[in-house]
Amino acid sequence: MIEPLSEIVQRQSIEAFQSVIRKSKNALQNMVEKGANTSVIEKRLHALIISLHILEHDWSGKGDQHYDSLEVSEARHVIINLLPSLERMMEKSATGTPQYTLLERRIRAFQLAAHAMEQKGVEVLDKE
Repeated sequence: MIEPLSEIVQRQSIEAFQSVIRKSKNALQNMVEKGANTSVIEKRLHALIISLHILEHDWSGKGDQHYDSLEVSEARHVIINLLPSLERMMEKSATGTPQYTLLERRIRAFQLAAHAMEQKGVEVLDKE
């Protein structure tokens, strides 16, 4: 079991997901306008939204938990697969810069979401 998280870490994690969701929605809109293939960004965006909802639900009871185990599993897979690219970007950023801090918080948020989704999978299996 993970130690309880401070409200600051929870808030920063929620904000990290909100930020990346906003950026992904803007990227999706630009891709649609250019007629580009949007299947990858749509899949990522869906995973980010699920991740945000799961964290909000776990930490504050906010939101409806309406995702099935397959959706949660797929979202977790997407989030885990995004982590290495975030870590590579962080390695290229200078410690203490705003970019480094943003990446640090985003990585932590993704890790927390992946763990929460893993716990959801365990809960679903226990109920079956």
